[in-house]
Amino acid sequence: MTFDLWAFLIENIEAAGAIGGYVAISIIGIALLTNASRGKLNGEKPIGPVWAQPIIGGLLGVIPGCGGTIVASSLYKNKNLTFGGLFAAFITTLGEGSFVLLGASAEASVTANLSAFIIVNAVGLVVGISIGYAIDALGISINSATIPTETKPREREHAEGVMTLTHRFIETYGFYLILLMSMILIPSSVMALWGGGIDALDKLSVVVAMTLTIFSIVYYVVYKYTYKGIGCAKKDGVMSTLRHAVYDIAFVVTYVFIGLFVANYIIDVLVGPDAFESWMTSSAIVVVVIAALIGATPGCGGMIAVAVAFTTIDQFPIAALIASAIATSGDGIFPLLASNKKDALVITVASTVIAIVVGYLVLALGI
Repeated sequence: MTFDLWAFLIENIEAAGAIGGYVAISIIGIALLTNASRGKLNGEKPIGPVWAQPIIGGLLGVIPGCGGTIVASSLYKNKNLTFGGLFAAFITTLGEGSFVLLGASAEASVTANLSAFIIVNAVGLVVGISIGYAIDALGISINSATIPTETKPREREHAEGVMTLTHRFIETYGFYLILLMSMILIPSSVMALWGGGIDALDKLSVVVAMTLTIFSIVYYVVYKYTYKGIGCAKKDGVMSTLRHAVYDIAFVVTYVFIGLFVANYIIDVLVGPDAFESWMTSSAIVVVVIAALIGATPGCGGMIAVAVAFTTIDQFPIAALIASAIATSGDGIFPLLASNKKDALVITVASTVIAIVVGYLVLALGI
């Protein structure tokens, strides 16, 4: 089978833009709430009671789709969610694998398996919340204090009243275009969080999603390497807040595209469907480990593949499905990778280890 690099590239550009649509909802929404709260939601204290952080994180993660973990990543970045709460969210989520089990995914036409969906979510919720409480009780915190501060205003280096082309692009044209594309994607993004869609907007959404990805990469590169400072908006004003949010969107979408391209290339090209099917029909002891490792790959592709295997392969162990679900971080890992790679790496590795342990425990219990 010949690998079509162009088709593969287009597919991942579109996917990154689609993810960017609901990333934008989260980033802009939390940014505006933070601005409106005037210090009440700016890192001084977690959202909700401190004792309930793992529960809040777990409930965010159990929401079908990746929206919950994206919100959790944004809250954690702003120090409104503890590391235990963040960990609980990632342990609990099934990402878009939820839609496969519910029979609502466009990636695979399968019969809904509500029983498996309930079991996997119940186990994930118990494990995620328990581990989250243990982490917070031990006071474990990775490195949240070193989250990049590139979005903070920098001193203007160009003459007062003079606006270079770069500054016009970042502060005006690019800023408003990314906001506009994010708004256009809101309806389809909201529906996509639960596996649905709006037929009338499908073609427009595809074009806008692809444009958002390409434009975000350009915006991020220009901002990172040639931009010298944010304009004359008030430091704490709404416009300044939105400019920071737009930069974050471009930042995250760029990382999402890179992550998707690499992860999907490994799964779809280097591994391939034949090798994958062979792995999924191995002995249960082997499948648990393989499913956890596949689920741990960034994005939802790995979890979707394992969920499809569960619904289509006879005698596929639910222990392997649970292991993959615990190991997966869904698309929510991309905002975390963009803001704090160390936290993302720790969560990915730790979740994979926990997934294998829980998977073998489920096998031993004969579930």
